[in-house]
Amino acid sequence: MSDRPTYDRLGTREHPSLGLDTFGDVPLDGAPGNHAETLREVVAEAVLADRVGVDYIGLGEHHRADYAITAPEVVLAAIAGQTSRIRLGTGVTVLSSDDPIRVYEKFATLDAVSNGRAEVQLGRGSFIESFSLFGYDLADYDRLYAEKLDLFAALQAEKPVSWQGTFRTPVEDKQVYPTTAAGLPAWVAVGGTPESVVRAAEYAMPLVLAVIGGSPAGFVQFADLYRRALKEFGHPELPIGMHSPGHVAATDEQAREELYPHQAELYTRLGRERGWGPYSQIAFNQAAGPQGAMFVGSPDTVAAKIAWSVRTLGLSRFQLKYSVGALPHEQRMESVRLYGEEVIPRVRRLLAAD
Repeated sequence: MSDRPTYDRLGTREHPSLGLDTFGDVPLDGAPGNHAETLREVVAEAVLADRVGVDYIGLGEHHRADYAITAPEVVLAAIAGQTSRIRLGTGVTVLSSDDPIRVYEKFATLDAVSNGRAEVQLGRGSFIESFSLFGYDLADYDRLYAEKLDLFAALQAEKPVSWQGTFRTPVEDKQVYPTTAAGLPAWVAVGGTPESVVRAAEYAMPLVLAVIGGSPAGFVQFADLYRRALKEFGHPELPIGMHSPGHVAATDEQAREELYPHQAELYTRLGRERGWGPYSQIAFNQAAGPQGAMFVGSPDTVAAKIAWSVRTLGLSRFQLKYSVGALPHEQRMESVRLYGEEVIPRVRRLLAAD
């Protein structure tokens, strides 16, 4: 294979990839087996997504009671065995508290068993539990990520690697296995810091913008910065993706009524950890509005907003984070079905009309 993976499989501005993300949200009602049941539900949701035409499923890595997915590559392997076309990745893999060589090996293995459908999205994560869990000092938060991303980028050539850093012993002329047929695509996921955007461009990795607050239009500056930085580093244009929460139902009213109590409970609980105030209906309505960060509503409403976001940012991929708090499995399944059968065709028609 070539020294670097090709990214034409991930979507283009002319033909964007439309995917889904989940963290495996767990109902915090104390019931035994919630985590195991949630993991089985995630597999079922991904199998449905494959069947209804969704392009990508991303599983987020967390290490806390309210999310079930701590080992996304294991769950993705289970999904791979029951699907045939959907691309399989993360949203995100917390590279700072993992070993880049092990991450590469696991996703190269997933790529083999899924017949070339694996990719990985690398980030620092929005939660910090993994640092103490795996023996890392949170004071090294930034340096750990920068150093480990550098090693991961070196591995993508799939040739013997010699590398030296601060936090691990040197790597001297080591080949990592298994190798892949066409390279392992790796995205850099960012929350909106210029330094992270430029770093993604420096390593010639596609960019994923986590748009979970404000408006997608507010991230145009980061998309533009990324494209300028790619040119300055001498790299070709690469995909830009976007991750945002949402929910699809038959009508706008139904989607909002189903999602709001779970969204409010989750954000109020997280707010107690992070010093935010209680989540309100006003905040929800703003986020779910025409230019807010949440994609909530009927297939027509969600499709129109996705198409607007794709045009505004020049996206090659959109990823809807469809699971929120204790939103029931049945409602998540219906949201996945509507997304694949009705939202995606509408988005494609809207963009083709341009």
